[in-house]
Formats: sequence, structure tokens, C-alpha cells
Amino acid sequence: MPDLENVGEAGRHEKYERLIARAKQAPAMTTVVAHPCDETSLRGAVEAAEVGLMRPILVGPAEKVRAVAKENNIDISPYELVDAPHSDAAAAKAVEIVREGRADLLMKGSLHTDELMRAVTSSATGLRTARRISHVFVMDVPNHTETLFITDAAINIAPDLDAKRDIIQNAIDLFTQIGLGTPRVAILSAVETVTSKIPSTIDAAALCKMSERGQITGGILDGPLAFDNAIDPEAAGIKGIQSSVAGRAQILVVPNLESGNMLAKNLTFLARADAAGVVLGARVPIILTSRADSVRARLASCAVGVLLADARRRTAPIQGG
Repeated sequence: MPDLENVGEAGRHEKYERLIARAKQAPAMTTVVAHPCDETSLRGAVEAAEVGLMRPILVGPAEKVRAVAKENNIDISPYELVDAPHSDAAAAKAVEIVREGRADLLMKGSLHTDELMRAVTSSATGLRTARRISHVFVMDVPNHTETLFITDAAINIAPDLDAKRDIIQNAIDLFTQIGLGTPRVAILSAVETVTSKIPSTIDAAALCKMSERGQITGGILDGPLAFDNAIDPEAAGIKGIQSSVAGRAQILVVPNLESGNMLAKNLTFLARADAAGVVLGARVPIILTSRADSVRARLASCAVGVLLADARRRTAPIQGG
């Protein structure tokens, strides 16, 4: 079992530890793990099970999964193992298990994100809803008081205005449903003024108006904001920006995937941040982890998924009532 008390003693990330502690109070969620065929993905699922976050169903080539477990001294005997011949088949089978109502969460194993998302987004057999599917990085940045949500840095490459509306709504719903309150949402660009020369500033202004008209709900929006005046009160003050969001943003909405990916990785590799990842807008939350993730980041990704699944379960209408 992973020892959370000794994970990253230098600059321990209390925000993640609080998320994990809260998730451990929720019922363990049945989680189908697609193609856990390397040590990182298999150990991540087992570690989450051992601390009480989930009950994994492992889906992949059975002999290969058993071999990885044996080679790395990982005990998978308590968990269901569903045989699937290769990664595409594992993704399809994992999605099928969710569609059958046998799992509350879907977790990425060692297959590529594109492989998993093809199965998730299939029009005939996938997990689509009316909402656009999007990704959120939940960032725990040392020496920064807020947990930062960055969206979308992994799924939507160049979202248009309608896609950005859904991306923002997904992130707000996640923030509120896992119990963090009403989020302050900064719509990022290179500058904080609206100009036709930078289309993302026009989108930002339109999204703020959409929020005023009730087309986006549950959060406080402002934009366009540059990154510095979105998260630093002094930078916002120097620019004379009067806003309840500027300098205190909790959700950062990026113009496109490239900028979001670079922002998240800059924080990870230069500021030593941890980045938990979850995909939203499907029938169930989808936990995305990376081989580069720390134990704490992997568990935080699971914790976010568990808290969201638990919130959805508690607010779901009672069938037949």
C-alpha cells in the first residue's frame, strides 16, 4: 500500500492530500481499467484500490496483465480480470462494461489516449452525452494557494465558441460537484483587452456575455485575461483590472490545446506541480494518468473521479419512484 505520509516530503501538496482524504470517505467506486499492461498503469489502479478509492475491473490481455503483475510484485488476485486480446479490444470492452452499468468510472491504462477516446466517442457504442467531451487538468502548484483547473489541454484541439461554452460548463460542474464551491473562471488570452487581431479575446468577451445571459451557469467569469493578471493580484492591480476573478482565478480556460498543454507542462516541469487529469462530458468520468505522474498525482486523478461519480450518484433521480 502506498504511504501517503511519505510521498514528496519536500513541498508536500496539501491540496491533493485533502482531495484524496475526502474521496476516501465516499463509497469505493467500481472502475474499469482499460489495458493496464505496464507497471505504472497496473500499480496505479491497485494503489487506488488499496487506499479504498476504487474496486478495479482490469480489462486487457489476461496473460500479459498477469505477467506484469508477477514481474513487479503486484497482487491482482482480489480483482476481476477480463480478457481482451489487444488495446483496441480492451478499450471497446471497457466502454461496453460501463454501458452495461457495471462500472462508475473508466480509467486509462497503458494504451494511447486516442485509442481509448475512439471507443468513448463512437456514435453507436460509445459514452457520448449531449455535452461536448473535454479534459481538465487539476493542478496542485507548490506555493500557490489555489488548486488550478486548466481546460482544455488534451482533447479539443481548436475549439470554437460553442465548444468553449461546453468546456467551461464541464469544468464549472466538476469544480462545484466535488465540493470546492463557486469557481472564479478566467478566460485566457495574450492580453486583457478585446481586439479583433486576437480572436481568442473576442471569444472571451462573448463567453462572459453568455454567462450573464445564463448560457453558462455556476461560476463567475471574466476575460480576456492574460495569465499573469489571472492568477496574480499584484499583476491585476498594476493593470488596473477591477474584477472578482482577476488575480484570483481557479479555472483557467485556454484558447486551444497547444497553449493549454504548454501551460500545464510548464507548471509541471518548472514549478514542480502535480497534474491530475479527468475527462468530462461522457456518461461517466474518465481518469487519465501519465507514466510521468507521481503516486500522489495518480491518486488525485482517481480521487477527483470518485468525488464526481459520488456526487452524480447522490443527485441522480430515483428510478421508478
